[in-house]
Amino acid sequence: MATRTVTLARMNRWAILAGYGLLAASTQLLWLTYAPITSQAHRAMGVSEGAVGDLAVIFPLMYVVLALPSGRWLDTRFERALSTGAILTAGGGVLRLVGPESYGWALAGQFVVAAGQPLVLNSMTKVAARYFPERERTAAISAGSVSLYLGILAAVLIGGPLFHAGGLRLLLSVQAAVAVVAAAWVLVAVRTPAAFRGDPSVAVSLRWLWGDRFLWVLAGLLFVGMGVFNAVATWLDSILGHFGRGSAAGYLIAIMTVAGILGAAVVPQAAAKRDRRRALLQVTVAVTIVSFAAIAVVHPVGFVAVVLAVEGFVLLAALPVVLDWSELHTGPERAGAAVGFLLLAGNLGGVVLVLIVQGFIGNPYLSLAALSVAGLAGLALSTRLPASTQEGP
Repeated sequence: MATRTVTLARMNRWAILAGYGLLAASTQLLWLTYAPITSQAHRAMGVSEGAVGDLAVIFPLMYVVLALPSGRWLDTRFERALSTGAILTAGGGVLRLVGPESYGWALAGQFVVAAGQPLVLNSMTKVAARYFPERERTAAISAGSVSLYLGILAAVLIGGPLFHAGGLRLLLSVQAAVAVVAAAWVLVAVRTPAAFRGDPSVAVSLRWLWGDRFLWVLAGLLFVGMGVFNAVATWLDSILGHFGRGSAAGYLIAIMTVAGILGAAVVPQAAAKRDRRRALLQVTVAVTIVSFAAIAVVHPVGFVAVVLAVEGFVLLAALPVVLDWSELHTGPERAGAAVGFLLLAGNLGGVVLVLIVQGFIGNPYLSLAALSVAGLAGLALSTRLPASTQEGP
């Protein structure tokens, strides 16, 4: 029976990962539904643009509150926790359709999806650890990370065209349909018994987390990395506007994201194969420091596009590298809590660095300098990591 269970899981592992990836992408798609159509949505709903922006702010705030409890639940009752996350994601997407142009229903739907998001995203390394042999786990985590970036890219690219084609009803219907399909897929997939269960008795408390210095360093690096990406996505238009190039910001962010998808697909496996995770993270923060300093000095659109493509390639690849290293360090039994803690730090960084750059937004040079200084902080943190997994934390 045990041999049959392992064989079944190994046969289905890529199908399971594909369903999980679609669900993870759906959380990002629903999160950013209104971001690319803020000006149109505020008129359709009869509220201010700031109120529409708050529909996206709900997610990082909810993540900070729910990240650790969600991770703990995933470590103890994985199937039930991930199933709940899938149901909440699809349910929130459908709930918004009750009143497509009602701000109240939009707010309610966003809260429901935001409650499910930590259960979905914190499952990333758990899915890899439960269904994939060790030699394939880095690739599985990379695929999960890529799905997040694809969800973000899809939200940006389809929001405007779908709204213009059929208003909020069409946009919300398409996104709800994707979420429902993904949720149904995952609800079936989690019924497949795990090939690699680990020892669930290990994950009985979160006390281990507070004294784990290695994990705190990784959390600091995600605080910087996710914070830089969020700050660039939020303020690039304003920063380049001072140089007369603000209209190119949307395309530049898309270029950065596409380059990041490519990086996340290939870089983590190369770093893991050579056991050079620390070196990759140090290259990432070094490129961050240089990139924004260079944009402050030279800012034609072509140059900025090349710089942001390089920055995106390494910056977005850092997330799967960090998550992969955390799973190696904690083991599958504590992977849910570890990812919850790391992504909590990343979401906090997204809020804090956005606010810091906002404080300097009147001066583009100071705004870009703030991003480079964040890279310096990351470089200092990276020196506290072991050079390889053989050395240990």
